[in-house]
Amino acid sequence: MSENLDRLAAQGVAVWLDDLSRERLAGGLADLVEEQRMVGITSNPTIFAKAIRSGVRYDEQVADLARRGVRVEEAVRLLTAFDVRWACDVLRPVYEASDGVDGRVSLEVDPRVAHDTAATVAEARALWWLVDRPNMFVKIPATRQGLEAISTALAEGISVNVTLVFSLDRYDHVLRAFLDGMGRAHAAGRDLTSIASVASFFVSRVDTEVDSRLDKIGTPEARNLRGRAAIANARLAYQHFEQAGASDRWRALAAAGMRPQRPLWASTGVKDPAYDDTRYVDELVAPGVVNTMPEQTLRAVADHGRVQGDTIHGTYAAAQRVLDDLEAVGLSYDDVVRVLEDEGIAGFTTSGNELFEQLETELHTKGAAA
Repeated sequence: MSENLDRLAAQGVAVWLDDLSRERLAGGLADLVEEQRMVGITSNPTIFAKAIRSGVRYDEQVADLARRGVRVEEAVRLLTAFDVRWACDVLRPVYEASDGVDGRVSLEVDPRVAHDTAATVAEARALWWLVDRPNMFVKIPATRQGLEAISTALAEGISVNVTLVFSLDRYDHVLRAFLDGMGRAHAAGRDLTSIASVASFFVSRVDTEVDSRLDKIGTPEARNLRGRAAIANARLAYQHFEQAGASDRWRALAAAGMRPQRPLWASTGVKDPAYDDTRYVDELVAPGVVNTMPEQTLRAVADHGRVQGDTIHGTYAAAQRVLDDLEAVGLSYDDVVRVLEDEGIAGFTTSGNELFEQLETELHTKGAAA
């Protein structure tokens, strides 16, 4: 067991893995839980597509689906639900030991319905029913149309991982959607302790976009701001989380049993080799957050991370100065986050299409061979 991962846990940071496949389930997920303090896992269409393409553990189930003439959309749901249900069972002891806080596994709605509220809600209901595990999260993107879907899902008792959050303004809308959903759940008489949520605030992609723009500006002042935007943005998001938690409405629902919607740091693998490979973990430590990492980052933190306590509280003024300085050198924060949100949704949809196309090919091939 790594002392660094012990320190993270002691500071209130939940370590999740950003990678789920049947190969991993069969070959070491339980070991990561036991040895690396990993207490949750998220999935995404890109990883599923790669696993189906390169692995053999899906072949028998895909062949059966082909023989039954199952449409590709339903085949994707059945295959991914099988993996998520399995992962939920592996993590069920963590879920029980943490009183339902951790031990969570996330599964995304069909990316193609990100801008359709009713279709997203229908998909969330279907996945919640299909997996049928209390420690599952349905991942819903924080599009404008997704916000109402998030509230509706929570109101119906479905636990939600809100994904693709980049901007502070959108995060405020997510927090309001969370409170709205939990308020509706409470009014309907639901047990609020049984409903959970996290909000996935993306990190490294912010530096990638901002640094590229700073390089084009090219002034010394711009160059001095490289690598500072993402951490500042995330730290301010935590401030917004704390401010929401201090509101009368939040306190009233918490008194009725509501659990906090924890901030989740997503996209924490470092893209620029000039930066320390554990920076998006070491610099974003605070109580009650989740950090979901690629395995490479998880092992880097375990090996040489510099976990030195809370690195968020006391930084808000400095973080705001970073955003102000970016504006001063001619970089528009609003445009950056708009581009990132647009690209995030486009990438989300592209990954989904690749998964559907890959499985369509597999179904055709195995159906022809049957």
